[in-house]
Amino acid sequence: MHPLQCVLRAQRCLRRGPLASVSWLLLRTCRAHSSVPSSECPSPERQQEDGVWKDFSSRLATGPTFQDFLRSASVPPEQPSSSEVEDPPPYLTVDELLGRQRRVYLETYGCQMNVNDTEIAWSILQKSGYLRTSDLQEADVILLVTCSIREKAEQTIWNRLHQLKPLKSKRLRSRVPLRIGILGCMAERLKEEILNREKMVDILAGPDAYRDLPRLLAVAESGQQAANVLLSLDETYADVMPVQTSPSATSAFVSIMRGCDNMCSYCIVPFTRGRERSRPVASILEEVRKLSEQGLKEVTLLGQNVNSFRDNSEVQFNNAVSTNLSRGFSTNYKAKQGGLRFAHLLDQVSRIDPEMRIRFTSPHPKDFPDEVLQLIHERDNICKQIHLPAQSGSSRVLEAMRRGYSREAYVELIQHIRESIPGVSLSSDFIAGFCGETEEDHLQTVSLLREVRYNIGFLFAYSMRQKTRAYHRLKDDIPEEVKLRRLEELITVFREEATKANKSFVGCTQLVLVEGPSKRSATDLCGRNDGNLKVIFADVEMEDATDSGLRVRAQPGDYVLVKITSASSQTLKGHVLCKTTLKDSTAYC
Repeated sequence: MHPLQCVLRAQRCLRRGPLASVSWLLLRTCRAHSSVPSSECPSPERQQEDGVWKDFSSRLATGPTFQDFLRSASVPPEQPSSSEVEDPPPYLTVDELLGRQRRVYLETYGCQMNVNDTEIAWSILQKSGYLRTSDLQEADVILLVTCSIREKAEQTIWNRLHQLKPLKSKRLRSRVPLRIGILGCMAERLKEEILNREKMVDILAGPDAYRDLPRLLAVAESGQQAANVLLSLDETYADVMPVQTSPSATSAFVSIMRGCDNMCSYCIVPFTRGRERSRPVASILEEVRKLSEQGLKEVTLLGQNVNSFRDNSEVQFNNAVSTNLSRGFSTNYKAKQGGLRFAHLLDQVSRIDPEMRIRFTSPHPKDFPDEVLQLIHERDNICKQIHLPAQSGSSRVLEAMRRGYSREAYVELIQHIRESIPGVSLSSDFIAGFCGETEEDHLQTVSLLREVRYNIGFLFAYSMRQKTRAYHRLKDDIPEEVKLRRLEELITVFREEATKANKSFVGCTQLVLVEGPSKRSATDLCGRNDGNLKVIFADVEMEDATDSGLRVRAQPGDYVLVKITSASSQTLKGHVLCKTTLKDSTAYC
């Protein structure tokens, strides 16, 4: 068996035991094994010094074996304090773990969680002495943070790797070879397939392995491929403060939990991001406070199933209180008990800064008990916008998807939310052409779009993913052309209904958080209202209601009042009235 297969098989075994104890994983390839052609290995001329490789090989030969992984997995390690530096593995020195000012170029694909993961990865690398660059040509390391939710997302990465080949080949002749890494869900899903298919890839790091990036890159510097795609039962990066990538940003994402236990039949997320685990409330509050001190005006709480948040880190809160689900909803797992829940976290976060907007995504409809809805209604700085993924309007298809609710229960929840939070904006996700979907099922989804009339929608054709329940038990029997036709019909209906919904804002005054210049006009600014709709308005002088008599122009991070004059399915337009504060704006909106 090839050593790479041995290590990956070891990972599958270790997932059944304590994973946190295995903090590093080295894939011994290239020169360490005669089965790899020497033409694929770096020539001695590309080493900084002749002795570097021999020294590394010697240490590697005396390093840990497969049995060491198994032994260490059975003994929970002592966690070092935040001030301690973890001992390097026996085949590396502390100096080799340092970035030595090598320049890192990061590209992010996919969801908001990947944006946050990019900031986490960069925070870890920055502390190890790496520098960030926005110039691809000057990069020493290129890291792609990837998505696996659909086949198209993965194909985008394969295409990008093909584009990077000439750059990699050019740098092979230099004294500082270019290293390329695949991070995130695609690395977790495909594992060795990436290394076998694209020899240009030097490192793989799954969503729970970003702490290992300095070590993986140090191994790659010797000409080895290296990977860590172990999933963890407890990794939340609670002690890692993400580094904001844009100095002019007005908003930030804060990850509060990772993974998902819902096991919807179509979804790959539980297999690429693992089981649900939540950050301690205290670490989340600390991060939000720091963002407030930096002047950010909006925070989005992130999680694959954000409103199932459950902090079990404090023993005194691990009582026997069961989860309160939305009426008519069920779970695919046993009821969970105890812990600090999402309503508690949302309450505490909203109290930190009354002038900071709070959003959250992506929730599951089952986790909207009345206490969450009441809190959203009561707090001015919790946005009155809820993402409520439906996926289908057919109860039969929803059952096949293992969503845990019927169409009727979903519609009842919509009505209850609108009664509890007047004026709430709603968004949703829909899948066209799921396994076994009939024309009647499709028409029921069309009718749900018309009945609910969402403000924002995310609609996609079904893409079957390996490992999912649908892959093993259902048949992807809808022809591609039918999927695309149904998708186009859903998009058309969504746009019609969203236009109607958004036109209700015409003539109203909206509080807008300014983001910056409009991408389509140098004379306009853009921002977002409470419902997360984009608002465009002219960049002109206006009254500053916070400083009587002063005339100012809006800047990113300002709250302004805009009177809406027109609306489309995606955008509101209007003219700016004045600069204000979130607290004072309630008198106008």
